[in-house]
Amino acid sequence: MEREDLPALRALGFEDDELKELGLWEPATGEPAALAEMYVRRSKKKDTLSSLRAHVRIMCDQARRDNTQIRRVWFEQKSASKSYVRREEFESATAAVVAGLSKTLYVLKTSRLSRRGMGQVGLLMDTFEERQARIYVCAEHLDSRYARTVLAILSEQARDQAKDIAEFTKIGIDSNKAEGRWPGGVTPFGLESPKGSGKLRRNKEYPISRRIADLLLKTRTPASIAEELNREGITTRHGKKWRAQTIIHMTMSVAWAGLVPQRERALDEHGNFTGKYRRCSDPLLDAKGNPVSCGEYVVTYDELLRIRALITGRSRAGSGSAIGDKRRGIRQPVTILTDLFKCPHCGGIMGNGGRNYNCRTRAMQGPSVCKGAATQRDRVEDAMTQLWISHISSLAPESETIQNIARRWLSYQDPAKDAHKRKVSAALEGAVGREMKLEKEFFVLGRMDEEKFDRLREQVSAQITELKKELADLSQEADLSPLMDPEALMAIWDSEGIEGRRALLKAAVKSVTITPAKYKGDRTPILDRLVVEWRDEKDPSALAAMDSAMGLVEQTRQRRKAEGL
Repeated sequence: MEREDLPALRALGFEDDELKELGLWEPATGEPAALAEMYVRRSKKKDTLSSLRAHVRIMCDQARRDNTQIRRVWFEQKSASKSYVRREEFESATAAVVAGLSKTLYVLKTSRLSRRGMGQVGLLMDTFEERQARIYVCAEHLDSRYARTVLAILSEQARDQAKDIAEFTKIGIDSNKAEGRWPGGVTPFGLESPKGSGKLRRNKEYPISRRIADLLLKTRTPASIAEELNREGITTRHGKKWRAQTIIHMTMSVAWAGLVPQRERALDEHGNFTGKYRRCSDPLLDAKGNPVSCGEYVVTYDELLRIRALITGRSRAGSGSAIGDKRRGIRQPVTILTDLFKCPHCGGIMGNGGRNYNCRTRAMQGPSVCKGAATQRDRVEDAMTQLWISHISSLAPESETIQNIARRWLSYQDPAKDAHKRKVSAALEGAVGREMKLEKEFFVLGRMDEEKFDRLREQVSAQITELKKELADLSQEADLSPLMDPEALMAIWDSEGIEGRRALLKAAVKSVTITPAKYKGDRTPILDRLVVEWRDEKDPSALAAMDSAMGLVEQTRQRRKAEGL
């Protein structure tokens, strides 16, 4: 039968013969009073394995003198000075004593027991005393049953030492940062900090990192950049696929611009350090207020600010939408049929799947919910362009769809005017409501004299008149003649981006469904497979006009293509 701690002992470098000599080869047996737990802690990697083996030997010698066997050696690499760090192996060692598996816990020194002071050590000694167990500190030869006061003093001393260590460490880090030295941690993609240099320099990732920066400066969205990199088989530093959030995180670090980052300690509700830092989007400033550089960079600080402004401009509205708060920016749209294109099987949304539209229900919930459908995005959107232009061209000027396009598309074109119109309309409704309330107070309830009623009604009537006039000016219909000509329609369509084309489509289309393919590789023309539900079904007399418009649209497309437009 093998000891449970044998793998850890071998990892410390013990040979089998020495383990037999130390009494750590065979599993320990006997009464709990004759058994003990051993806790070994490595606070820093610079503590060599040879020193740790020496610690084990010292405690084994003490156990031999006490005529006890080491039931288990508990080893971990943790710093005891940080209150937020949980020491699982230490907790397991004390739990074994509390559970009655043994009656002694061996540690080398008080500082290896804890650096959190009497608050922790005192409670632990109380718990052990209740179970007639003890803590034995081998280096100082202290038994918790007889040296409680000395252990208390030494534990408080270890706590003070921990504070001094933390303070000296902080001073060293702050001075290195002020001198423009890299403070440590993960370097930005495209940069590295050679050991001992304290400076950032470009590495083999730099060309990709700079390419990302250039694409961001060209107003490309992080999502589209990630898609492009993944399509080309370019991976992150850790060999994973790119995500939009990965790219956004890159822009949050001023170290990408070769500057020393500023960080703030995260505190708990009592003001104690939690061991975590809040990521700041600002650089460390020197005495003159200038950012502190720590070596080479991927982007200049000015470029970084421009990139952040572009991403923030696409962020969700509301408080806390800055990229420093790690909010995700809204992706720029890439499809014109979003929310309109439906799956023929489940009726769910057909969404962007890269080069294709595919059923989002299938993608999110699996084939058991919907067997799904997919079709090439470009050919569907080209077909919808033809159908939309031919449909609009076949409608009469007084058509509800034409008027709807005028309202919805022009509101997209001039959102400020549309917002002001809504504001004026709301004000008009409020003024009419006040007028009705006045009449109720005077005619029905009789709680207002005639002179006051006439004065107030005159004021409200004047407001209503002015608001009606302003609303009439804002509601003037635009020239709809371009919507009657296929060539002019195509010019309007081509001049718009994705959002504009969406607005034009949604003004006329309720939904679009694609009929399922008859078989794999079905070559049925896409125009014959799209089933469009228009907002107003055309008059039968307009069908001939639509056929004529379709021919004119195709002629116009071919001519514009030949002209390179």
